[in-house]
Amino acid sequence: MSGRELDLVLLGATGFVGRLTAAHLARSAPAGTRVALAGRSSGRLQALRDDLGEAAASWELRTTDVTDERALDRLAEQTTVLATTVGPYARWGLPVVRACVDRGTHYADLTGETLFVRDSVAAAHEAAQASGARVVHSCGFDSVPSDLGVRLVADAAAVDGEGTPGVTRLHVVSMRGGFSGGTIDSGRQQQIATAGRPDLRRVVADPEALVGANPSGRVRRGHPTLHRDAGRGVWTGPFVMGGYNRQVVLRTDALRGWAYGPDFDYREMVDTRPGPVGLVAAAALAGGTAALMGGLSFAPTRGVLDRVLPSPGEGPSDRVRAGERFRVEVETTTTTGARYVATVAAPYDPGYDGTAVMLGEAALALALDDLPEAAGVLTPMTGVGPQLAERLRAHRFEVGVRRA
Repeated sequence: MSGRELDLVLLGATGFVGRLTAAHLARSAPAGTRVALAGRSSGRLQALRDDLGEAAASWELRTTDVTDERALDRLAEQTTVLATTVGPYARWGLPVVRACVDRGTHYADLTGETLFVRDSVAAAHEAAQASGARVVHSCGFDSVPSDLGVRLVADAAAVDGEGTPGVTRLHVVSMRGGFSGGTIDSGRQQQIATAGRPDLRRVVADPEALVGANPSGRVRRGHPTLHRDAGRGVWTGPFVMGGYNRQVVLRTDALRGWAYGPDFDYREMVDTRPGPVGLVAAAALAGGTAALMGGLSFAPTRGVLDRVLPSPGEGPSDRVRAGERFRVEVETTTTTGARYVATVAAPYDPGYDGTAVMLGEAALALALDDLPEAAGVLTPMTGVGPQLAERLRAHRFEVGVRRA
């Protein structure tokens, strides 16, 4: 793509997470990287570029509406990578994917929407393989820590000659901060789409919904809502994005030819505390998660929740976000009995600044790095790969794996 005018276009740059991503790129993109900011309002784009200072002074601006397919085509043909924060992706995402695939342009987004990714796989995977485009979904807190953590433990076991992973668990050890208004709106729209549609609800609940045409044939076991982890000595509750992240990890496994082995399965949970206090906290977490999902499914309760949940384009102040952080650990016991633990942690709000760093670095990797050959509708670990860890470490992320 050396003949393209631009290395990277950020679409949706004036939204809340879009602005954070643009600020990260202004701080971190190598000198000479040809970046453009894209969105609906030329005035807001100009104001954003001015706010970003000297590092972004030469960046180009592209006034683009995602409902204008010709404008998307022109945008895609000008750049090596198009990263988009414009959601809900089920509403606005597929035209952007198609424009990139048609032009052989790499694509990155922040989706956590099963139905959208399933539709993207069906509509664009084979065409992207033919055009050479990497369509890399879920490049934020959904689902980089999950996908990267599993790849790290699997690769470490392979290097040590310790077989392949068995049941692998992600533990949210600590998290201060929340999910962005855009993420919540994506969940809201998916709950609306599946209301009264048991067929779609089955898709959302299916661990292998994103695997595609070649399912593993494995029996995917469920996991209790409340669980006492004897090894860690704590009670655990469900992680609200665990179901989607599991689907992404299993798609990575499928795209790599089921490289994680015949005994692999994956689950996510939130650690609370030991003893009765931990049990109460885990039960409250499970109840709150169920109430949120149920409340978003019905118009009367959705109206109440809409008044208290953040809206798309909204987010906490710089001062509030400065105190946020997250830490997750991915643990597995391999087929030889070896135990590995990977850590992904950062001093950032997971849904805002942390996600902006992850998306920005994934997009820069797609634009600038010498990556292993791949094309199609991919995941972070098949579209970018474990070298993303090095990029994140350069921006205050703790990313590592150890033998326990």
